[in-house]
Amino acid sequence: MNNKLKNEKLFSEFPPVSTKEWEEKINIDLKDADYNKKLIWNTTEGIKVKPYFRAEDLDSLEYLKTLPGAFPFVRGNKSENKWIIRQDIEEPDPSKANKLALDAISRGAEAIGFNAKEIENAEDMQALIEKINLCKVSVQFTSATSHLLIYYLFINEIQRQKVDVSCVCGSFNFDSLSYFLLFGKFYVSHDKNFGEAKTLLKNVVKNLPEFKAITINGQFIHNAGASIVQELAFSLASGNEYLVKLISKELSVDDLAPKMQFVFAIGSNYFMEMAKLRAARILWCKIVEQYKPKKENSMRMNIHAVTSLWNKSVYDPYVNMLRNTTETMSAAIGGCDSITVNPFDNTYKNSDEFSERNARNTQLILKYESYLDKVVDPSSGSYYIENLTDSIAEASWKLFLETEEKGGFIKAVESGFLKEEIEKTCQKRDMDIAMRKQIILGTNQHPNLKENMLDKIRPRSNFYELGELKQYRGAQEFEALRLSTEAYEKDGHKRPSVFLFTFGNIAMRKARAGFSTNFFGCIGYNIIENPCSETIEEGMNAALQSEAEIIVFCSSDDEYGEFVPSVCEKLKSANPDLEIIVAGNPVQFIDQLKNSGVNDFINIRSNVLETLGKYQHLMGII
Repeated sequence: MNNKLKNEKLFSEFPPVSTKEWEEKINIDLKDADYNKKLIWNTTEGIKVKPYFRAEDLDSLEYLKTLPGAFPFVRGNKSENKWIIRQDIEEPDPSKANKLALDAISRGAEAIGFNAKEIENAEDMQALIEKINLCKVSVQFTSATSHLLIYYLFINEIQRQKVDVSCVCGSFNFDSLSYFLLFGKFYVSHDKNFGEAKTLLKNVVKNLPEFKAITINGQFIHNAGASIVQELAFSLASGNEYLVKLISKELSVDDLAPKMQFVFAIGSNYFMEMAKLRAARILWCKIVEQYKPKKENSMRMNIHAVTSLWNKSVYDPYVNMLRNTTETMSAAIGGCDSITVNPFDNTYKNSDEFSERNARNTQLILKYESYLDKVVDPSSGSYYIENLTDSIAEASWKLFLETEEKGGFIKAVESGFLKEEIEKTCQKRDMDIAMRKQIILGTNQHPNLKENMLDKIRPRSNFYELGELKQYRGAQEFEALRLSTEAYEKDGHKRPSVFLFTFGNIAMRKARAGFSTNFFGCIGYNIIENPCSETIEEGMNAALQSEAEIIVFCSSDDEYGEFVPSVCEKLKSANPDLEIIVAGNPVQFIDQLKNSGVNDFINIRSNVLETLGKYQHLMGII
């Protein structure tokens, strides 16, 4: 190959196209439609996302030329993407938990999160970590009634086993501020809790150099329905509160910051979640920098990622596996330090061997078969993700500063600011789910009509659901309606039926029959899909013979005006208790149809949750 060909750029025969030319072409294709309404995506976070990005959109981003492991750590803390595969074990009995941990480790887990609630003495700690190689397996302690007690028991066991403390990795889930956020009070008192934090930190700094002492649980904010920006901003405010309080207790930022770990939940918004982790590292670096650390590494943010609970469902639970997979990918590509994948079935029961193995294998496949650990920050340079990173960082920093102006995290909780801001987002997200602007597959759209979950649900106590900032799932309201249908049938009643009265225009009747099936399938009603009858009379007779409580007309708007009034009057004459619905919004015929006996109209503008709740009342189910 000659030098001329070597230096020639690929596709050089195509002339460059300017942004102005692109925009002119787009406006022509839009045919005078509103550009902002049609093409600009307004996220829950209030971020406006353009339909496309170009190299020029990166010009203002200062950090682009940084390397992984280098300040400001947007591209991760390391020069390699080796995240730790963690499995959390909720079993409180130390001996049983140990057996589960050893099995998980033998099957690929690299870290174990232990429920330390029932660890009270040296014998319990010994039983909990027996045969676990502490120099190879990272251990985390959660749910402890006293993390200081757990520390003493743990360090004594390390010394008993004569393990080199310099190789022991893990964390304590000490987070009095999250407790304060969830319950509106400290579990002992402000002074005593921060006194415990100081003692724990000093001991960890001195005796467990690779251990984290403080955990900032942003996952609780996420699972209360907050936006990405709120999760990030309020977590940073919590982290900053720890810095302020503990530095005032004669701890240096270089001792304190490296001993802190942030836990973020990762939702299904694939690219936004990647960008969130990248933005988080930039902002934490910026915060810690203000305390003038002597070591650059003190500005690194240690991130543990947990798959979201907010977006998981009871119905069609195997879809949770798919959600977990994309969330794990976001976390890995975003450069987190460790990941926990929650079992897909923990929305309705305690996890079992199958669901725990599936959760663990999700990470193993992505790491060892999909090779996501081979490239650091693969999203770097992406016009789209870099701009998302910058937008999330800017919006989160603005909310962080607003929180600080209110006196910091504790004051913002006491004034109700945090809860009010999160609840505003919750209301919007709940409405989007009710209107099906946000889809939860199998719950508010495309339900499995043959699925029953009532007998599979096992009561589970969740400590965090009892507080002021409740942890909940977006699917819960729909699930409650559908479970009430199952309970109604289990009590000996007939499950309500919906007869789809299809006629006329084939495309419209099929589309509206499908829409109606999805609509009433969300509450588990029996759907009778009647083939299109040759005559209206045949369809009417089939509707009456079906003994369905609800009849839904499925056709085109024009044909509704022609056929429905007379048919509706005959149906009502034969059975006055029938609920007759028209699928669509035939504006020009609505008054006529209502006068003939049509009870309701369902269409894409319907509040699905509200409408289904109304029919549950009409059917006497709730």
